[in-house]
Amino acid sequence: MKNEKVTEYIEKQKSPQKEICQRLRNIILTTFPEINEEMKVGVPCYGHTKIDPCGKYYIAALKDHVNLGFSLKGLSKEEQTLFQGSGKTMKHLKFHSLKEINEQKIAELLSLVNKK
Repeated sequence: MKNEKVTEYIEKQKSPQKEICQRLRNIILTTFPEINEEMKVGVPCYGHTKIDPCGKYYIAALKDHVNLGFSLKGLSKEEQTLFQGSGKTMKHLKFHSLKEINEQKIAELLSLVNKK
């Protein structure tokens, strides 16, 4: 279900970040129609349970790209190499344009992280 504060966050972004955020949000909400969506530490985040309502994924619009973040909890070292960054609990994929978004691959990665 779409959160109004998340919509406001996305709407105030400049192009192409705005459109990238919209597409990534739609992929998450299509992959997991029942997922919890809220703002946390200034960015949209997503999770499934009352215990961890916002800990699986995030979308962060930055100066020249958008990061789609994924929780590393339960992932093998090999699985963690699918993502970028040096975080210990979250890593991400970077998107500079809509052309870089492979919806099927992103849905597969969302599902991989969700199973852990």
